[in-house]
Amino acid sequence: MSNCEQCIVRQFNSLKSLTKEELIRISGCKTSKTIKKGQLIFDEGENVNGVYCIKDGVCKLTKLSANGKDQIVKLVVKGDLLGQRSLVSDEVTNLSATALSEMQVCFIPKQEIMHDLHENSDFTLDVLQHMAKDLRKADNVIVNMAQKSVRQRLAEALIYIYNTFGTTEDDMLSVILSREDYANIVGTATESAIRILSQFKKDGLISTKGKQIKIEDLVTLKRVE
Repeated sequence: MSNCEQCIVRQFNSLKSLTKEELIRISGCKTSKTIKKGQLIFDEGENVNGVYCIKDGVCKLTKLSANGKDQIVKLVVKGDLLGQRSLVSDEVTNLSATALSEMQVCFIPKQEIMHDLHENSDFTLDVLQHMAKDLRKADNVIVNMAQKSVRQRLAEALIYIYNTFGTTEDDMLSVILSREDYANIVGTATESAIRILSQFKKDGLISTKGKQIKIEDLVTLKRVE
């Protein structure tokens, strides 16, 4: 089990504001877990009773819509914290979290995080700032849904994955999503996402190998209308 004080991952989230003594205390009560690809971390409407610190891997946060489809709200990466919003609001989770790759996570119990929120104002401010950034991103997603075409949103999703997660040795996007996942990110039918990706391929913007996608023309992809 790694020590929180020595863990590089905490530099990417609110845990960086904790003192050495607080980190040592949390190290003594956290649990480390391996989450398999496709495994549900928590479901919408659950009481999480703590936060997950992502040491490695990627997961998707989804919201079940009225028509029974999952809308992907966010992709969560190494260094992020999961569950802090539910913990602060003392409510059940509003989203589901599912692993897109094998993940290494640490679970920190609710009472430990609440103790530090009450005792460490720097930590509290950091948590609030992260939540404010998430709200700003959510505002941008709402505007994109209303004002941009599905083609534009799908192009932006590919560019986001390219910029955030990088590529493999053969230049394929390192995060492999299903065509349904792409549809759920941009808010369209799976058939529509497949059709647009096929058009991108025909136009030479991307190439594919099974589920893997390679961006061939980033400049033109950024100009998609």
